[in-house]
Amino acid sequence: MYLTTLPSPKTPITPKTLTIPLTFFFTHYSTSASHLDQISVDNTPYWTKTIHHLCTRHRNVDQALHLLDHLHLRGYRPVPLNLTSIVHALCDSHRFDEAHHRFANSIHSDCVPDQRTCNVIIARLLDSQTPHTTLNVLRLLSHLKPDFVASLVNYNRLMDQLCSLRRPSEAHTVLFDMMSRGHCPNAVSYTTLINGYCGMGELSHAHKMFDEMCEREVAPNSMTYSVLISGVLRKRDIRGAVEMMGKLWEAMKGEDDTLVKNAAFSNLIESMCREGYFQEVFGIAEDRPQGESVNEEFAYGQMIDSLCKAGRYHGASRIVYIMRHRGFVPRVTSYNCIVHGLTKEGEGGVMRAYQLLEEGIEFGYLPSEYTYKVLVEGLCQESDVDKAWQTECQPDVITLNIVVNGFCKMGRVEEALKVLDDMMTGKFCAPNVVTFTTIINGLLNVGRTQEALYILHDVMPQKGFRPNVVTYNAVLRGLFKLDQGKQAMEIFNGMVTEGVAASSTTYTIIIDGLCESDQLEEAKRFWDDVIWPAQIHDNFVYAAIIKGICHSGNFDEACHFLYELVDSGVSPNIFSYNIVIDTACKLGLKKEAYEVVREMKRNGLSPDSVTWRILDKFHGNARKEFGDDEDSQSRS
Repeated sequence: MYLTTLPSPKTPITPKTLTIPLTFFFTHYSTSASHLDQISVDNTPYWTKTIHHLCTRHRNVDQALHLLDHLHLRGYRPVPLNLTSIVHALCDSHRFDEAHHRFANSIHSDCVPDQRTCNVIIARLLDSQTPHTTLNVLRLLSHLKPDFVASLVNYNRLMDQLCSLRRPSEAHTVLFDMMSRGHCPNAVSYTTLINGYCGMGELSHAHKMFDEMCEREVAPNSMTYSVLISGVLRKRDIRGAVEMMGKLWEAMKGEDDTLVKNAAFSNLIESMCREGYFQEVFGIAEDRPQGESVNEEFAYGQMIDSLCKAGRYHGASRIVYIMRHRGFVPRVTSYNCIVHGLTKEGEGGVMRAYQLLEEGIEFGYLPSEYTYKVLVEGLCQESDVDKAWQTECQPDVITLNIVVNGFCKMGRVEEALKVLDDMMTGKFCAPNVVTFTTIINGLLNVGRTQEALYILHDVMPQKGFRPNVVTYNAVLRGLFKLDQGKQAMEIFNGMVTEGVAASSTTYTIIIDGLCESDQLEEAKRFWDDVIWPAQIHDNFVYAAIIKGICHSGNFDEACHFLYELVDSGVSPNIFSYNIVIDTACKLGLKKEAYEVVREMKRNGLSPDSVTWRILDKFHGNARKEFGDDEDSQSRS
């Protein structure tokens, strides 16, 4: 193949040719390259079969396109079968724009398949969900081939896609075009347009389409009534909707297609839940106006799904009650959705979810792993750890850790230790580092220091677990809260010896603990000797040491430390500045407080709501003191 450079009209250029080896175009099907010189381009059946195999067997549409283009340069005239193979392969590769372009080019070049094949290609192009592009190709085809008529199914799909893009008026134009070409619209055609107009809130146009449908003696089906009711509900006309529901139930009795009836019922329930007509849904569940037209179990399942989608999990559980009363069992997926939703809902939802779990176990329901974890966590948050512990599902380590944490938060450390013992003896799954960390934290919270340290130093190593930085942080925090700072520092030194790297959280805990125990000088030494050289510090560490200095009443020292951080290239956040400003205001240092604000602005920070609240409170107190002094002077 040769690519020749075209000469410019302004600058004469000697034509050059670039020879490209034929193998450049073929990687997996090289035999076709060698056959180009052996087999005539007039052997259409051979090349058609080759292109088809490249598109289907080898899934290499690019190679097929290269071959076709090269054949075309040698005088080969593509046939409709080539086009069909290429378009199908491009659509399979989701290259719909290229597929549209190739089909349009073939129409211009008068390489058009027969009417049936064209309709198959248009159906594939409609899979792209780009109705305007497909409509342009269809119009081009109709213009150059006036005898071509798209199938009714393709017209209906095209209208549906336009309506989904909120373009019902354009879809209506397609209906007119369809009718002008001899098609008689069916119930699907009109229902599609009615749904499109209802979706836009143009109910009057939807009613006109319905009337036109009846005038043309096209019988409305169940879905037609259902989508029209959706539009009426959107206009909050419940009386009109109820009147049309009566017609829907009658239409269902004469409907033979179960799929249409199910779709109509699903659309109705979905619309009612979306518009907030939940009581009406419960009325349908109890009265069953649809009769035998819709499978009762399917109807209840649809109500549950729609109510859950609307966030009405208590209402969905009411449908479950009606189902159970009538001898039906809800689908596991629907039941799981209700339990999960109630658990996340709060305000009594967790207890109702637990009740449903107990009832569901009777008919073989077991929650999914994630729902079970969420339920256990919810029960623990509701301080009902006993119920969380009594659930009959086999818990994993994450779930058991949630239970242990719940016991520890309630101060019921003995129960937590019992769970840990059951885990270590094999009754449940084995514990992990999180389990031990939670237990240690719980023991320290109730002052049982020796037991906590025994688990840290003896039990964990015996069971093959190495405490991590999170474990040590829990120990340090607990010991400082118990005013055992000396032992906390020993634990820290042991942690470093064990090779566990401290985090900024570790340093924040230590600085906070030392400052709270009036060891400010020790905290400053720890900053100078350990934290700053380690270069592991963040805004929480800065705030901790600034707060400690301020609480000691050393405002000037706090300012000096803050400014020294900035000079060292550190950028403290606004929280540190607010601590210093608050201290200045409490000490009555108005000028100094505003100086810190100015310094903060110079460093690229703007006062936040907390900053202004501190200053506003300071000015309010100043006005109050000034007013009291004035009153005392007037009385004297």
